[in-house]
Amino acid sequence: MIRSHQEMLEYREADRIALRRGKGAWLAFDEVYAFQRLLRRVEYLMNCRKHRGLFWLVVTKYYSIRLHRRSIRCGFDIPPNTFGPGLSIAHRGTIVVHPDARVGRNCRLHVDVVIGTRPGPFELVPTIGDNCYIGPGAKIFGDIFIGNNTAIGANSVVNKSFPEGHMTIAGAPAHKVSDTDSREFIIATRSPLKSLG
Repeated sequence: MIRSHQEMLEYREADRIALRRGKGAWLAFDEVYAFQRLLRRVEYLMNCRKHRGLFWLVVTKYYSIRLHRRSIRCGFDIPPNTFGPGLSIAHRGTIVVHPDARVGRNCRLHVDVVIGTRPGPFELVPTIGDNCYIGPGAKIFGDIFIGNNTAIGANSVVNKSFPEGHMTIAGAPAHKVSDTDSREFIIATRSPLKSLG
């Protein structure tokens, strides 16, 4: 969770590296990167205690509206404060994440991913560790924990925990298919920020 302006800059840099983007003015036209920059700005404004009063309320609302518009344009429903640094969204397309879900650093996310709740009276949501790859069409739901360095295959339905991590899971319902971890699929950024676990 971003608590200072310096942390916001570190999150943005980790996201840029994870997205494999260079530096330059052309980044302003990269819709995914623009979404992630706005997401980090809104997280910063929401979380910092110094941003109180009418002025900061208006500023936060302004950036929240911009984030909402960009979300609709890209097809993302990703609320603030759900992903650690190093988020890498592969490209535009439908992605839905529950506001209470927590995902660690260096997550690679593809189109048609849903991270949500299990049907029932309580909204129980997943916690996903660091350095995870989530393939296209994966559905992850319920009160489960996915360990660090886990690769989740395309169109998987994950409804049970895999806390040990360092594996590839796939299928419906998901099960371990190999000991290959997510290192082949993501760029793990090096940042002084602490991990989720």
